[in-house]
Amino acid sequence: MKNDSLRMYDDFTDVVVGEKFVSADAVLEVLKKYSSTISVFDLMKVNGEMIEDSKYVQDSYKQKSHAVYAKYFLGRIRDISGDDHRYDKSIDKGEFIDSVATLRSYHINESHTSKTKFPLIYGIVSIYTTFILEEPIHPVGTPFPGSLEVEEHDGKYYCPVKDANLESPNAVCKMCIAEQLEF
Repeated sequence: MKNDSLRMYDDFTDVVVGEKFVSADAVLEVLKKYSSTISVFDLMKVNGEMIEDSKYVQDSYKQKSHAVYAKYFLGRIRDISGDDHRYDKSIDKGEFIDSVATLRSYHINESHTSKTKFPLIYGIVSIYTTFILEEPIHPVGTPFPGSLEVEEHDGKYYCPVKDANLESPNAVCKMCIAEQLEF
């Protein structure tokens, strides 16, 4: 039987069929529908999975990165569910279709190892952040090894690892609005 959470990607396909541009409000409605399926218990399980997955990461980096992920990544689910703004804008159809394909592939691959709703949350938050909020997927201040982090200068976002991950088949770096941080 098809994974129920994968149906989100079919719903996105329905939103783009026959349209030149994609309505941000239509995308938000799909995101709200699926974010409402995520309970506080699901978020707790995902948080536990993130902690387990980072058990071999250096402590100082692990603590700071986990705080960012818990606040912005898991916390965004609540933000999405309660987002009653009207986003009177269009999303580029080609970029959106490419992003949905990348996230669907990631979701399928991660569903083999994740026992939680992490793949669904990852897809929801990535689309919301990129296409609705027009912010980088990793928020400003997200730490990366080497004491580097996502930065913002004059309204542009910069990531220290974007170029290094562009060729990864399931990396969301391709869809992220951040540019490569030069250092």
